[in-house]
Amino acid sequence: MKYIVSLDQGTTSSRAIVFDQGGSIVSVAQKEFEQIFPKPGWVEHNANEIWSSQAGVIAEALAGANLHAKDIDCVGITNQRETTVVWDRKTGEPICNAIVWQDRRTASHCEKLKAAGLEDTFLKKTGLVLDAYFSGTKITWILDNIPDARQRAQRGELAFGTIDAWLVYKLTAGKLHITDHSNASRTLLFNIHTNDWDDELLKALNVPRSILPDVRPSSQVYADIADGSALNGVPIGSLIGDQQAATMGQVCTEPGLAKNTYGTGCFLLMNTGTQAIQSKNKLLTTIAWNRDDQTTYALEGSVFVGGAAVQWLRDGLKIIPSAPDIENLAATVPDTGGVYFVPALTGLGAPDWDPYARGAILGITRGTTAAHIARAALEGIAFQVADLVSAMESDSGSKLKELRVDGGAAANNLLLQLQADILQTPVVRPTVLETTALGAAYLAGLATGYYKSIDDVRTHWQADRTFEPNMPANQAQALRARWRQAVERAKGWEPKDPN
Repeated sequence: MKYIVSLDQGTTSSRAIVFDQGGSIVSVAQKEFEQIFPKPGWVEHNANEIWSSQAGVIAEALAGANLHAKDIDCVGITNQRETTVVWDRKTGEPICNAIVWQDRRTASHCEKLKAAGLEDTFLKKTGLVLDAYFSGTKITWILDNIPDARQRAQRGELAFGTIDAWLVYKLTAGKLHITDHSNASRTLLFNIHTNDWDDELLKALNVPRSILPDVRPSSQVYADIADGSALNGVPIGSLIGDQQAATMGQVCTEPGLAKNTYGTGCFLLMNTGTQAIQSKNKLLTTIAWNRDDQTTYALEGSVFVGGAAVQWLRDGLKIIPSAPDIENLAATVPDTGGVYFVPALTGLGAPDWDPYARGAILGITRGTTAAHIARAALEGIAFQVADLVSAMESDSGSKLKELRVDGGAAANNLLLQLQADILQTPVVRPTVLETTALGAAYLAGLATGYYKSIDDVRTHWQADRTFEPNMPANQAQALRARWRQAVERAKGWEPKDPN
Protein backbone atom coordinates (compact mmCIF):
# COMPACT_ATOMS: atom_id res chain seq x y z
CA MET A 1 0.00 0.00 0.00
CA LYS A 2 1.14 3.55 -0.78
CA TYR A 3 0.18 6.67 1.12
CA ILE A 4 -0.29 10.40 0.48
CA VAL A 5 1.37 13.16 2.48
CA SER A 6 -0.41 16.50 2.82
CA LEU A 7 1.55 19.59 3.77
CA ASP A 8 -0.91 21.88 5.55
CA GLN A 9 0.81 25.21 6.05
CA GLY A 10 -1.51 27.27 8.27
CA THR A 11 -1.51 30.67 9.92
CA THR A 12 -0.20 29.53 13.29
CA SER A 13 1.42 26.16 12.56
CA SER A 14 2.87 23.92 9.87
CA ARG A 15 1.64 20.35 9.67
CA ALA A 16 2.31 17.21 7.71
CA ILE A 17 -0.36 14.50 7.66
CA VAL A 18 -0.03 11.01 6.22
CA PHE A 19 -3.28 9.57 4.82
CA ASP A 20 -4.09 6.07 3.65
CA GLN A 21 -6.22 5.45 0.56
CA GLY A 22 -9.43 5.46 2.58
CA GLY A 23 -8.72 9.00 3.76
CA SER A 24 -7.87 7.92 7.32
CA ILE A 25 -5.05 9.63 9.19
CA VAL A 26 -1.96 7.46 9.72
CA SER A 27 0.36 10.06 11.25
CA VAL A 28 0.39 13.78 12.09
CA ALA A 29 3.22 16.15 12.97
CA GLN A 30 2.69 19.81 13.82
CA LYS A 31 4.88 22.75 14.78
CA GLU A 32 3.76 26.23 15.74
CA PHE A 33 5.80 29.25 14.66
CA GLU A 34 6.11 32.84 15.78
CA GLN A 35 3.39 35.41 15.19
CA ILE A 36 5.00 38.83 14.75
CA PHE A 37 3.06 42.04 15.54
CA PRO A 38 5.34 45.03 14.74
CA LYS A 39 2.53 47.62 15.08
CA PRO A 40 -1.19 47.58 15.90
CA GLY A 41 -3.00 45.95 12.98
CA TRP A 42 0.22 44.56 11.47
CA VAL A 43 0.80 40.79 11.37
CA GLU A 44 3.95 39.14 9.97
CA HIS A 45 5.62 35.73 9.68
CA ASN A 46 9.23 34.77 9.09
CA ALA A 47 9.07 32.88 5.78
CA ASN A 48 12.26 30.97 6.56
CA GLU A 49 10.74 29.79 9.83
CA ILE A 50 7.65 28.65 7.94
CA TRP A 51 9.89 26.65 5.61
CA SER A 52 12.01 25.11 8.37
CA SER A 53 8.93 24.18 10.43
CA GLN A 54 7.30 22.58 7.37
CA ALA A 55 10.46 20.67 6.45
CA GLY A 56 10.76 19.45 10.03
CA VAL A 57 7.23 18.09 10.32
CA ILE A 58 7.61 16.18 7.05
CA ALA A 59 10.38 14.09 8.61
CA GLU A 60 8.42 13.72 11.88
CA ALA A 61 5.24 12.55 10.18
CA LEU A 62 7.08 9.94 8.11
CA ALA A 63 8.95 8.69 11.17
CA GLY A 64 5.70 8.55 13.14
CA ALA A 65 4.21 6.25 10.52
CA ASN A 66 7.47 4.32 10.04
CA LEU A 67 7.41 5.22 6.34
CA HIS A 68 9.97 6.41 3.81
CA ALA A 69 9.77 8.37 0.55
CA LYS A 70 9.37 5.13 -1.44
CA ASP A 71 6.10 4.45 0.44
CA ILE A 72 4.53 7.77 -0.62
CA ASP A 73 2.55 8.06 -3.86
CA CYS A 74 2.43 11.85 -3.95
CA VAL A 75 2.35 15.08 -1.94
CA GLY A 76 -0.46 17.61 -1.75
CA ILE A 77 0.14 21.17 -0.57
CA THR A 78 -2.46 23.45 1.01
CA ASN A 79 -1.74 26.81 2.56
CA GLN A 80 -2.87 29.92 4.38
CA ARG A 81 -3.93 32.17 1.51
CA GLU A 82 -3.14 35.83 0.73
CA THR A 83 -0.04 35.83 2.97
CA THR A 84 2.64 37.47 0.84
CA VAL A 85 6.29 36.51 0.43
CA VAL A 86 8.80 38.29 -1.82
CA TRP A 87 12.23 36.71 -2.23
CA ASP A 88 15.47 36.98 -4.17
CA ARG A 89 15.44 34.58 -7.12
CA LYS A 90 19.17 33.82 -6.89
CA THR A 91 19.64 33.39 -3.16
CA GLY A 92 16.12 32.21 -2.29
CA GLU A 93 16.14 34.62 0.66
CA PRO A 94 13.01 36.63 1.52
CA ILE A 95 13.63 40.38 1.36
CA CYS A 96 11.43 40.99 4.44
CA ASN A 97 8.98 39.19 6.69
CA ALA A 98 5.90 37.74 5.03
CA ILE A 99 2.85 40.00 5.39
CA VAL A 100 0.01 37.85 6.74
CA TRP A 101 -3.55 37.83 5.39
CA GLN A 102 -4.78 39.34 8.70
CA ASP A 103 -2.53 42.40 8.30
CA ARG A 104 -4.35 45.75 7.91
CA ARG A 105 -1.47 48.09 7.01
CA THR A 106 -2.72 48.65 3.45
CA ALA A 107 -6.29 49.68 4.40
CA SER A 108 -5.56 53.30 3.41
CA HIS A 109 -4.20 52.15 0.02
CA CYS A 110 -7.48 50.31 -0.59
CA GLU A 111 -9.40 53.49 0.30
CA LYS A 112 -7.39 55.42 -2.31
CA LEU A 113 -8.15 52.81 -4.97
CA LYS A 114 -11.84 53.08 -4.13
CA ALA A 115 -11.66 56.87 -4.30
CA ALA A 116 -10.09 56.52 -7.76
CA GLY A 117 -13.21 54.63 -8.87
CA LEU A 118 -11.52 51.25 -9.26
CA GLU A 119 -13.67 49.20 -6.86
CA ASP A 120 -16.02 47.94 -9.55
CA THR A 121 -13.13 47.05 -11.90
CA PHE A 122 -11.52 44.85 -9.27
CA LEU A 123 -14.84 43.29 -8.27
CA LYS A 124 -15.83 42.33 -11.82
CA LYS A 125 -12.45 40.92 -12.78
CA THR A 126 -11.35 39.24 -9.54
CA GLY A 127 -14.61 38.59 -7.67
CA LEU A 128 -13.00 40.28 -4.65
CA VAL A 129 -13.73 43.43 -2.69
CA LEU A 130 -10.95 46.00 -2.39
CA ASP A 131 -9.58 45.12 1.02
CA ALA A 132 -6.22 44.85 2.77
CA TYR A 133 -6.97 41.12 3.25
CA PHE A 134 -5.72 40.24 -0.23
CA SER A 135 -2.16 39.98 -1.55
CA GLY A 136 -2.11 42.73 -4.15
CA THR A 137 -1.72 45.79 -1.93
CA LYS A 138 0.69 43.86 0.30
CA ILE A 139 3.00 43.36 -2.72
CA THR A 140 2.78 47.07 -3.52
CA TRP A 141 3.65 47.95 0.10
CA ILE A 142 6.74 45.72 0.01
CA LEU A 143 7.93 47.14 -3.31
CA ASP A 144 7.42 50.70 -2.06
CA ASN A 145 8.79 50.33 1.47
CA ILE A 146 11.68 47.83 1.36
CA PRO A 147 14.87 49.57 0.13
CA ASP A 148 15.63 48.93 -3.58
CA ALA A 149 12.77 46.40 -3.82
CA ARG A 150 10.99 48.07 -6.74
CA GLN A 151 14.19 48.50 -8.73
CA ARG A 152 15.19 44.89 -8.10
CA ALA A 153 11.72 43.69 -9.10
CA GLN A 154 11.90 45.64 -12.36
CA ARG A 155 15.28 44.01 -13.07
CA GLY A 156 13.65 40.59 -12.66
CA GLU A 157 15.59 39.75 -9.50
CA LEU A 158 12.60 39.19 -7.19
CA ALA A 159 9.81 36.63 -7.01
CA PHE A 160 6.42 36.99 -5.33
CA GLY A 161 4.40 34.10 -4.06
CA THR A 162 1.67 33.11 -1.67
CA ILE A 163 2.81 30.37 0.73
CA ASP A 164 2.13 27.54 -1.76
CA ALA A 165 4.56 29.11 -4.24
CA TRP A 166 7.16 29.63 -1.51
CA LEU A 167 6.98 25.99 -0.40
CA VAL A 168 7.21 24.62 -3.95
CA TYR A 169 10.18 26.89 -4.66
CA LYS A 170 11.97 25.49 -1.59
CA LEU A 171 10.91 21.86 -2.14
CA THR A 172 12.17 21.93 -5.74
CA ALA A 173 15.42 23.78 -4.82
CA GLY A 174 14.36 26.85 -6.81
CA LYS A 175 13.35 24.93 -9.94
CA LEU A 176 9.69 25.97 -9.92
CA HIS A 177 8.01 29.33 -9.33
CA ILE A 178 4.33 28.40 -9.63
CA THR A 179 0.95 28.80 -7.97
CA ASP A 180 -2.50 27.37 -8.69
CA HIS A 181 -5.74 29.02 -9.79
CA SER A 182 -7.27 29.03 -6.30
CA ASN A 183 -4.37 30.93 -4.74
CA ALA A 184 -3.96 33.24 -7.74
CA SER A 185 -7.62 34.18 -7.42
CA ARG A 186 -6.88 35.71 -3.98
CA THR A 187 -4.30 38.27 -5.09
CA LEU A 188 -6.43 41.08 -6.65
CA LEU A 189 -4.23 40.58 -9.75
CA PHE A 190 -5.87 37.54 -11.40
CA ASN A 191 -8.85 37.69 -13.74
CA ILE A 192 -11.04 34.74 -12.71
CA HIS A 193 -12.93 34.82 -16.02
CA THR A 194 -9.90 34.74 -18.36
CA ASN A 195 -7.81 32.67 -15.90
CA ASP A 196 -4.76 34.89 -16.31
CA TRP A 197 -2.90 37.74 -14.61
CA ASP A 198 -4.58 40.99 -15.67
CA ASP A 199 -2.54 43.88 -17.07
CA GLU A 200 -5.07 46.55 -16.03
CA LEU A 201 -5.01 45.31 -12.42
CA LEU A 202 -1.20 45.02 -12.43
CA LYS A 203 -1.00 48.64 -13.58
CA ALA A 204 -3.51 49.82 -10.96
CA LEU A 205 -1.43 48.24 -8.19
CA ASN A 206 1.93 49.06 -9.82
CA VAL A 207 3.08 45.44 -9.70
CA PRO A 208 5.49 44.24 -12.42
CA ARG A 209 4.44 41.00 -14.14
CA SER A 210 8.02 39.71 -13.88
CA ILE A 211 7.64 38.86 -10.16
CA LEU A 212 4.52 36.71 -10.61
CA PRO A 213 4.48 32.89 -10.58
CA ASP A 214 3.17 30.74 -13.42
CA VAL A 215 -0.42 29.64 -12.76
CA ARG A 216 -1.10 25.88 -12.94
CA PRO A 217 -4.14 23.65 -12.32
CA SER A 218 -4.87 22.76 -8.69
CA SER A 219 -4.45 19.05 -9.46
CA GLN A 220 -1.43 18.20 -11.61
CA VAL A 221 1.95 16.49 -11.27
CA TYR A 222 4.23 19.55 -11.23
CA ALA A 223 7.64 18.11 -10.32
CA ASP A 224 9.42 15.69 -7.98
CA ILE A 225 10.71 16.95 -4.65
CA ALA A 226 14.45 17.69 -4.71
CA ASP A 227 17.27 16.12 -2.70
CA GLY A 228 17.56 17.26 0.89
CA SER A 229 13.96 16.49 1.86
CA ALA A 230 12.69 13.35 3.54
CA LEU A 231 10.29 13.20 0.56
CA ASN A 232 13.07 13.28 -2.04
CA GLY A 233 11.79 12.10 -5.44
CA VAL A 234 8.09 12.11 -4.51
CA PRO A 235 5.87 13.99 -7.00
CA ILE A 236 3.96 17.10 -5.91
CA GLY A 237 0.39 16.55 -7.15
CA SER A 238 -1.68 19.45 -5.86
CA LEU A 239 -1.58 23.09 -4.82
CA ILE A 240 -4.70 24.62 -3.33
CA GLY A 241 -5.65 27.36 -0.89
CA ASP A 242 -6.71 26.02 2.49
CA GLN A 243 -10.40 26.91 2.30
CA GLN A 244 -10.81 25.53 -1.19
CA ALA A 245 -9.00 22.40 -0.03
CA ALA A 246 -11.45 21.99 2.86
CA THR A 247 -14.32 22.33 0.38
CA MET A 248 -12.88 19.40 -1.58
CA GLY A 249 -12.15 17.50 1.66
CA GLN A 250 -15.82 17.87 2.63
CA VAL A 251 -16.66 16.59 -0.87
CA CYS A 252 -18.71 19.72 -1.62
CA THR A 253 -18.17 18.89 -5.27
CA GLU A 254 -21.72 19.67 -6.44
CA PRO A 255 -23.29 23.16 -6.77
CA GLY A 256 -25.19 24.19 -3.63
CA LEU A 257 -23.08 22.20 -1.13
CA ALA A 258 -21.37 24.35 1.52
CA LYS A 259 -18.84 23.96 4.31
CA ASN A 260 -17.54 26.17 7.11
CA THR A 261 -14.03 25.84 8.52
CA TYR A 262 -13.39 27.00 12.08
CA GLY A 263 -9.72 27.87 12.08
CA THR A 264 -7.86 31.05 13.01
CA GLY A 265 -10.65 32.68 11.01
CA CYS A 266 -13.90 31.16 9.77
CA PHE A 267 -14.44 30.50 6.10
CA LEU A 268 -17.73 29.55 4.49
CA LEU A 269 -17.65 28.32 0.90
CA MET A 270 -20.51 27.23 -1.33
CA ASN A 271 -19.80 25.43 -4.59
CA THR A 272 -21.45 27.25 -7.53
CA GLY A 273 -20.17 24.90 -10.26
CA THR A 274 -18.84 26.41 -13.49
CA GLN A 275 -20.73 29.66 -12.85
CA ALA A 276 -18.97 32.62 -11.21
CA ILE A 277 -21.85 34.23 -9.28
CA GLN A 278 -21.29 37.87 -8.34
CA SER A 279 -22.54 38.48 -4.82
CA LYS A 280 -25.05 41.21 -3.97
CA ASN A 281 -24.19 40.84 -0.27
CA LYS A 282 -20.44 41.55 -0.17
CA LEU A 283 -19.39 37.91 -0.37
CA LEU A 284 -16.45 36.95 -2.56
CA THR A 285 -16.55 35.10 -5.84
CA THR A 286 -13.53 32.83 -5.91
CA ILE A 287 -12.05 29.90 -7.81
CA ALA A 288 -12.58 26.68 -5.85
CA TRP A 289 -10.19 24.65 -8.01
CA ASN A 290 -9.15 24.01 -11.57
CA ARG A 291 -8.66 20.48 -12.88
CA ASP A 292 -9.11 18.65 -16.17
CA ASP A 293 -9.27 22.02 -17.99
CA GLN A 294 -12.37 23.05 -16.02
CA THR A 295 -12.69 25.79 -13.42
CA THR A 296 -15.06 25.33 -10.48
CA TYR A 297 -16.18 28.49 -8.67
CA ALA A 298 -17.46 29.20 -5.18
CA LEU A 299 -19.08 31.95 -3.15
CA GLU A 300 -17.05 32.67 -0.03
CA GLY A 301 -17.56 34.53 3.20
CA SER A 302 -14.51 35.20 5.36
CA VAL A 303 -14.50 35.89 9.11
CA PHE A 304 -11.10 37.23 10.13
CA VAL A 305 -11.17 36.18 13.78
CA GLY A 306 -12.73 32.84 14.70
CA GLY A 307 -10.50 30.50 16.67
CA ALA A 308 -8.10 33.42 17.10
CA ALA A 309 -10.59 34.87 19.61
CA VAL A 310 -10.14 31.73 21.72
CA GLN A 311 -6.36 32.06 21.39
CA TRP A 312 -6.67 35.63 22.66
CA LEU A 313 -8.65 34.48 25.70
CA ARG A 314 -5.83 31.97 26.31
CA ASP A 315 -2.79 34.15 25.60
CA GLY A 316 -4.07 37.68 26.14
CA LEU A 317 -6.61 37.50 28.96
CA LYS A 318 -5.25 34.15 30.25
CA ILE A 319 -8.70 33.00 31.40
CA ILE A 320 -8.16 29.50 29.95
CA PRO A 321 -4.95 27.41 30.06
CA SER A 322 -5.55 25.85 26.62
CA ALA A 323 -7.96 26.46 23.74
CA PRO A 324 -10.08 23.29 24.30
CA ASP A 325 -10.73 24.41 27.91
CA ILE A 326 -13.10 27.10 26.65
CA GLU A 327 -15.88 24.53 26.17
CA ASN A 328 -15.94 23.45 29.82
CA LEU A 329 -15.67 27.03 31.09
CA ALA A 330 -18.45 28.30 28.80
CA ALA A 331 -20.69 25.35 29.76
CA THR A 332 -20.67 26.39 33.43
CA VAL A 333 -23.20 29.14 32.63
CA PRO A 334 -26.55 28.64 30.83
CA ASP A 335 -26.14 31.79 28.72
CA THR A 336 -23.88 34.83 28.36
CA GLY A 337 -25.77 36.94 30.90
CA GLY A 338 -26.38 39.50 28.16
CA VAL A 339 -22.70 39.76 27.16
CA TYR A 340 -21.82 40.04 23.46
CA PHE A 341 -18.25 39.65 22.20
CA VAL A 342 -17.59 41.08 18.74
CA PRO A 343 -14.16 39.59 17.87
CA ALA A 344 -13.13 42.29 15.39
CA LEU A 345 -9.53 42.07 16.60
CA THR A 346 -8.21 42.66 13.07
CA GLY A 347 -11.25 44.42 11.62
CA LEU A 348 -14.38 42.82 10.21
CA GLY A 349 -14.56 40.65 7.09
CA ALA A 350 -17.73 39.67 5.22
CA PRO A 351 -20.39 40.89 5.08
CA ASP A 352 -19.36 44.14 6.86
CA TRP A 353 -15.84 44.66 5.46
CA ASP A 354 -14.71 47.25 7.98
CA PRO A 355 -10.93 47.35 8.51
CA TYR A 356 -11.45 50.07 11.14
CA ALA A 357 -13.68 47.95 13.40
CA ARG A 358 -12.08 46.70 16.61
CA GLY A 359 -12.96 44.04 19.15
CA ALA A 360 -15.69 44.87 21.65
CA ILE A 361 -17.18 43.13 24.68
CA LEU A 362 -20.57 44.67 25.44
CA GLY A 363 -23.19 44.15 28.12
CA ILE A 364 -20.71 43.71 30.98
CA THR A 365 -22.16 44.05 34.50
CA ARG A 366 -20.92 43.42 38.04
CA GLY A 367 -22.18 39.86 37.65
CA THR A 368 -20.16 39.12 34.51
CA THR A 369 -17.62 36.31 34.92
CA ALA A 370 -14.89 34.75 32.82
CA ALA A 371 -17.40 32.01 31.93
CA HIS A 372 -19.83 34.57 30.44
CA ILE A 373 -17.05 36.07 28.35
CA ALA A 374 -15.93 32.59 27.20
CA ARG A 375 -19.48 31.70 26.16
CA ALA A 376 -19.89 35.08 24.45
CA ALA A 377 -16.69 34.38 22.48
CA LEU A 378 -18.13 31.09 21.19
CA GLU A 379 -21.43 32.80 20.36
CA GLY A 380 -19.49 35.59 18.60
CA ILE A 381 -17.91 33.00 16.31
CA ALA A 382 -21.32 31.39 15.61
CA PHE A 383 -23.04 34.76 14.99
CA GLN A 384 -20.40 35.75 12.43
CA VAL A 385 -20.87 32.48 10.56
CA ALA A 386 -24.66 32.93 10.66
CA ASP A 387 -24.25 36.36 9.04
CA LEU A 388 -22.32 34.69 6.22
CA VAL A 389 -24.95 31.98 5.75
CA SER A 390 -27.73 34.58 5.51
CA ALA A 391 -25.79 36.48 2.85
CA MET A 392 -25.08 33.28 0.93
CA GLU A 393 -28.70 32.14 1.04
CA SER A 394 -29.74 35.54 -0.32
CA ASP A 395 -27.20 35.34 -3.17
CA SER A 396 -28.00 31.75 -4.11
CA GLY A 397 -31.77 32.09 -3.67
CA SER A 398 -32.07 28.90 -1.61
CA LYS A 399 -31.92 27.94 2.06
CA LEU A 400 -29.02 25.78 3.16
CA LYS A 401 -30.18 22.26 3.98
CA GLU A 402 -27.16 21.54 6.18
CA LEU A 403 -23.80 23.08 7.01
CA ARG A 404 -20.76 20.79 6.89
CA VAL A 405 -18.13 21.90 9.37
CA ASP A 406 -14.45 21.25 10.05
CA GLY A 407 -11.31 22.82 11.47
CA GLY A 408 -9.86 22.71 14.97
CA ALA A 409 -12.80 24.35 16.75
CA ALA A 410 -15.27 21.91 15.15
CA ALA A 411 -14.26 19.51 17.92
CA ASN A 412 -16.10 21.86 20.31
CA ASN A 413 -19.60 20.39 20.77
CA LEU A 414 -20.94 23.49 22.51
CA LEU A 415 -19.85 25.74 19.64
CA LEU A 416 -21.52 23.49 17.06
CA GLN A 417 -24.74 23.30 19.10
CA LEU A 418 -24.77 27.09 19.39
CA GLN A 419 -24.16 27.27 15.64
CA ALA A 420 -27.12 24.98 14.87
CA ASP A 421 -29.34 26.95 17.29
CA ILE A 422 -28.42 30.38 15.90
CA LEU A 423 -28.64 29.19 12.28
CA GLN A 424 -31.77 27.07 12.81
CA THR A 425 -30.07 24.62 10.44
CA PRO A 426 -28.48 21.18 11.04
CA VAL A 427 -24.70 21.28 11.44
CA VAL A 428 -22.82 18.15 10.30
CA ARG A 429 -19.35 17.22 11.54
CA PRO A 430 -17.43 14.60 9.52
CA THR A 431 -15.43 11.69 10.95
CA VAL A 432 -12.16 13.22 9.69
CA LEU A 433 -11.88 16.86 10.82
CA GLU A 434 -8.63 17.44 8.94
CA THR A 435 -10.54 18.21 5.76
CA THR A 436 -8.10 20.88 4.57
CA ALA A 437 -5.23 18.40 4.40
CA LEU A 438 -7.60 15.71 3.12
CA GLY A 439 -8.76 17.89 0.21
CA ALA A 440 -5.15 18.49 -0.85
CA ALA A 441 -4.54 14.72 -0.61
CA TYR A 442 -7.60 13.97 -2.76
CA LEU A 443 -6.50 16.43 -5.47
CA ALA A 444 -2.93 15.09 -5.46
CA GLY A 445 -4.22 11.51 -5.66
CA LEU A 446 -6.50 12.43 -8.58
CA ALA A 447 -3.46 13.87 -10.41
CA THR A 448 -1.43 10.65 -10.10
CA GLY A 449 -4.30 8.17 -10.57
CA TYR A 450 -4.17 7.09 -6.90
CA TYR A 451 -7.87 8.01 -6.97
CA LYS A 452 -9.76 7.22 -10.17
CA SER A 453 -12.44 9.92 -10.01
CA ILE A 454 -14.37 12.38 -7.83
CA ASP A 455 -16.95 9.60 -7.34
CA ASP A 456 -14.13 7.46 -5.92
CA VAL A 457 -13.25 10.26 -3.49
CA ARG A 458 -16.90 10.84 -2.52
CA THR A 459 -17.26 7.33 -1.10
CA HIS A 460 -14.78 8.14 1.69
CA TRP A 461 -16.71 11.03 3.33
CA GLN A 462 -18.54 10.05 6.52
CA ALA A 463 -20.57 12.06 9.04
CA ASP A 464 -19.56 11.76 12.70
CA ARG A 465 -22.39 13.75 14.31
CA THR A 466 -25.26 16.02 13.31
CA PHE A 467 -26.24 18.90 15.62
CA GLU A 468 -29.94 19.73 15.32
CA PRO A 469 -31.34 23.13 16.40
CA ASN A 470 -32.73 23.07 19.97
CA MET A 471 -33.47 26.77 20.44
CA PRO A 472 -36.88 28.25 19.54
CA ALA A 473 -36.68 30.19 16.27
CA ASN A 474 -37.95 33.45 17.83
CA GLN A 475 -35.23 33.32 20.49
CA ALA A 476 -32.53 32.79 17.85
CA GLN A 477 -33.94 35.73 15.90
CA ALA A 478 -33.86 38.01 18.96
CA LEU A 479 -30.26 37.05 19.77
CA ARG A 480 -29.16 37.76 16.20
CA ALA A 481 -30.86 41.18 16.21
CA ARG A 482 -29.04 42.10 19.43
CA TRP A 483 -25.77 40.78 17.92
CA ARG A 484 -26.15 43.15 14.97
CA GLN A 485 -26.51 46.04 17.42
CA ALA A 486 -23.23 44.99 19.03
CA VAL A 487 -21.50 44.82 15.63
CA GLU A 488 -22.59 48.38 14.86
CA ARG A 489 -20.99 49.53 18.14
CA ALA A 490 -17.65 47.93 17.13
CA LYS A 491 -17.54 49.34 13.59
CA GLY A 492 -15.41 52.32 12.65
CA TRP A 493 -13.61 52.43 16.01
CA GLU A 494 -10.07 52.92 14.67
CA PRO A 495 -9.65 56.36 13.02
CA LYS A 496 -8.93 56.21 9.31
CA ASP A 497 -5.32 56.78 8.31
CA PRO A 498 -5.19 60.32 6.82
CA ASN A 499 -2.36 59.18 4.52
